[in-house]
Amino acid sequence: MAKGPATITVAATGDFLLHEPLITQAAEDAAKSGHHSWDFLPMLNQLRPLIGTADIGICHLETPVATRRGPFQGYPAFDSPPQIVDAIRDLGYDTCSTASNHTLDQGDAGVRRTLGALDAAGVRHTGSARGSAEAGRTNLLDVRGVKVAQLSYTYGTNGVPIPPGRPWLVNSGLDAPAILHAAARARADGASIVIVSLHWGEEYRHAPTGEQRALARRLLASPDVDLIVGDHVHVVQPFDQFNGKWVVYGMGNQIANPIANEEDTHEGLVARFRLTRDAAGRWQATASFVPTLVEAGPPIRLVDLPRALARADLPAGPRARYRAALDRTTAAVRALGAKVPVLDGPLPTNSPAPAEQLAGP
Repeated sequence: MAKGPATITVAATGDFLLHEPLITQAAEDAAKSGHHSWDFLPMLNQLRPLIGTADIGICHLETPVATRRGPFQGYPAFDSPPQIVDAIRDLGYDTCSTASNHTLDQGDAGVRRTLGALDAAGVRHTGSARGSAEAGRTNLLDVRGVKVAQLSYTYGTNGVPIPPGRPWLVNSGLDAPAILHAAARARADGASIVIVSLHWGEEYRHAPTGEQRALARRLLASPDVDLIVGDHVHVVQPFDQFNGKWVVYGMGNQIANPIANEEDTHEGLVARFRLTRDAAGRWQATASFVPTLVEAGPPIRLVDLPRALARADLPAGPRARYRAALDRTTAAVRALGAKVPVLDGPLPTNSPAPAEQLAGP
């Protein structure tokens, strides 16, 4: 008989992209508590019920982190406060993808600092590594007996070359056979569910490229891949299905500069999936999402749009702005015909405890 729960919930979000205004805001929020540090929780606090009530919370940490006192820098070569990892943990995330076009912004040292910060916070990670042995291990999490694997890959590294002899620093290149080989290895390591995080697509374009759709179709044709969640393009892209399995091409910016660029780069979502095991032991997923918005403030705050719009006292100006953002995000999610519902509250948790983190064989 199958072990573990019959249903597992997953919450996944878009890019944590720490531009300088966000770093300044985190310092100001820490100062309000009398600390000379960087506190990202006030900025992100509305994510807590959305992530913390899922069995597995998946983040995308796009940028490397510096030492705890900096110096820090934003675009184009990011070096972010590691205090973002404290917030990631406290919001309820269990695992993060780290393969992105910015993974090598600070070289080998940046990779090591980032993974060390995640380790110290007890958050699993995949997509970059400090050595070949670490790169070869499957990132496995356990939900009361059900093992879930996360894989992570990026299209490239902004032209920064991977040092000779260290290909394990980042999973660079969207090579379908390589991804499928890793997914098969995850199955062999005991994974019942395999989730692939992909850093891909054309920036600021809502429609997925032909390459995205072809890769998704090929990966989801395999029995070894159950779900694809995408990042990188900084706007929301559609949900789609192949072989009865879901791909989210792009989840938008979870948090990024709310002042620069167009308004749709301030929008993102929390993708929610309920995976249910059928009588044959296969996992079938249903999808929903929560649209989010980064408000420029001051102070800068991430907004759960359905929750905000449910407030009777919300002023007319923000109400109109939030409604427009929710409608844009919903249209983008459904652009390929998927009738994905907006979730207007947190899903009930299936477990009072977070996923147990397994190091893998």
